Parts: sequence; structure tokens; C-alpha cells
Amino acid sequence: MKVLATDLDRTLLPNGRWPADAGAIDLFNELTVKHGVTVVYVTGRNLDLARAAISEYGVRPPDILIGDVGTSIRRYDQGDWTFDDGWVTHVQEASPRWDAQAIKAAVDDIPGLVEQGQEHLNQFKQSYFVDHASQAEILQLVETRAKGRFDEVIVYSYDSQSGDGLLDLLPASATKQTALEFVAEALGVEKQSVVFCGDSGNDVFPLTAGFAGVLVRNADEQLVAQVRRAMASQPGLRVYHAQGGFMGLSGYYTSGVMEGAHHYGLW
Repeated sequence: MKVLATDLDRTLLPNGRWPADAGAIDLFNELTVKHGVTVVYVTGRNLDLARAAISEYGVRPPDILIGDVGTSIRRYDQGDWTFDDGWVTHVQEASPRWDAQAIKAAVDDIPGLVEQGQEHLNQFKQSYFVDHASQAEILQLVETRAKGRFDEVIVYSYDSQSGDGLLDLLPASATKQTALEFVAEALGVEKQSVVFCGDSGNDVFPLTAGFAGVLVRNADEQLVAQVRRAMASQPGLRVYHAQGGFMGLSGYYTSGVMEGAHHYGLW
């Protein structure tokens, strides 16, 4: 089985400031079908926003949607999205101290931290906008109040389009990495054979966890630096950085995903 997992915004979707190749999405759709690739979207978007992206950009529906930064898993079949209740049970058992409301109470009054709307929160996801200019001080306060108390992981990323800092507090067992590991095991595929493509901060975990990693050409410089440090300390880690050239394409966004998939032999 060939498995291609990819982040959506500014990875598969051309919604950043870099130029996109015309026809790249149509080519992606064609190649994944032609070569029998199982497609997994791994995104911070919830189901409604993921469906909106599929409609707006014309990307094919995935076979599996890992949404809400890894806190939800759904399978897609002929228009139906089936929620994976087994994932919920797994997270509850693996992170027994997780308590979203207790985390909210612990960090809610930190200056520069604004809770995101209800549509961006769930039982395993407590998310905030962060004043990016003050991120170091804010993150230090968050760690002081929450780190190590709730079986949690603290994930910070930067939206280069909006200028917002984004903070997710998640169970340590419910991240993009652990959700993709859960999916790979369910599919019976070794993780080193799963190609994962990303561009920004919350992609660092799967990119440095032993999957066949791909950084699209427009990947955030901070993420690129983190990945390079991880590769220096883990000689077996494989992460390919798209630079353009595959089929005459630029390597940005969808083109970088296809270049990375080609690099690892998916087509």
C-alpha cells in the first residue's frame, strides 16, 4: 500500500504568498488515483473547514481525514465521513490526566492569549491566538502553569498570512504524529513507508518521527531549522526539501507534495 499524508494549508493548498503552479491540483488528483495512493489529510482544520477547502480548491477528498491538529480521525467513503471512535478511546486511555477545562482555567488569564472560537475547540483541543511579538513570554507562562500536569503537549505555530501566533494544547497522545501512527498501524503500513508533507510549526512532530518526510519549498524557515537540527541528531531521519523541477513545477505547495511523493517512489 502507498500512503501519502499531507497538511492542507500552505502545503497541499496554495493559499500562501508564494506563486502556485496552474493545474497542480488537477495533476495531484490524477496522480494519486492513477498510482493507487491512499491519501490522508493531516490538518488543523475541523471537518467543516476541511470540506470547505476541498470544495474551494478542487482537491480530491482524502481516504482518511486527520483533523483538528490530530485530535479527530474520520474515514471517507462515497460522500460519507465516518468518525473513528476507536481513536477517542485510545486517547482517553493513553492520556488519563487530560482535562481541557482545567487547562483553560490554568492559562485563560495570560495577557496576549485569546481563546479561539468554539468551532476550533473540542474535548482534546484547547486552542488560542497568541500575540506573536510576545510569544516567548507567553509560552513561558503557559509552560509554567500547564506543562507536565495534564498529559499534554504544547504546540505553537505561526500563520504567515494572518500574522497570528497559534497555540494548541493537546493530549500528548493526540497530535498529528500520533494520529498518523495510529492510522498507519490500522492500515498495516510501516511508518517509514508513509510519506508526510508539511510546511509549518505544528508539522514538526510527524516530520521528525520517522515517517518519510517532505518539506514543501515554501516551508516556514523556523520549521526547516528545527528539522535540520533533528536530522543532525538522528542520522536515520529522512526529510526531503522540495526545490522545484519535478515535471517543470516550482516545488511550492501542491507541486512540492508531488515532488516529495516522486522522491520516495509513490509515482
